[in-house]
Amino acid sequence: MFIIGLTGGILSGKSTIAQMLAEKGAVVIDADKLAHEAYKPGTKLNKALVDEFGSAIRKANGSIDRKKLSDIVFADKKALARLNRIVHPLIKDVARTKIQSYAEKGAHVIVLEGALLIEAKWTDLADEVWVVLVPPEVAVKRLKERGGLSEDEARARIQAQITSSERTKYADVIIDTDCSLPEVRAQINKLWKRVNKEVC
Repeated sequence: MFIIGLTGGILSGKSTIAQMLAEKGAVVIDADKLAHEAYKPGTKLNKALVDEFGSAIRKANGSIDRKKLSDIVFADKKALARLNRIVHPLIKDVARTKIQSYAEKGAHVIVLEGALLIEAKWTDLADEVWVVLVPPEVAVKRLKERGGLSEDEARARIQAQITSSERTKYADVIIDTDCSLPEVRAQINKLWKRVNKEVC
């Protein structure tokens, strides 16, 4: 079994790459989807967040209202730090359990895709960390075109993340997506061949 930790900045193309790897037979675990699951009523994370931020962040059905929680933490850096201290270790435990479950079912290659893979200290779950890079100007353009954001909003989103140079410190593999889709696919094909040799 081989585990790839796949990360990158906003609209860097990591979801597209995860899809390409899934088409080749990899099992993809989306960390964002794990978080959605963990926010549901009755979970350890749901209880921990309500204990920390109050019952006002709960919806009528008992799940966490992500919008209300975001409004609280993005207006206060200390609150965001508190949120991350609660969320990151719990989601890491969920991811570890998922990986184990897929391993027991015979998965050969597992991709853990997460924008915060490095910041959340999940890199030790992976055999290799693959970092998807795109120049900031390209990310701004994509955010404006696909996300409907203004120039200032797009730049603020990018500046809220760690920089590409910080990500590359953790990278075993760097994938450049400032190119055509066939060129990205060619990079993935080459990497997949190597991974397959390591797994076999």
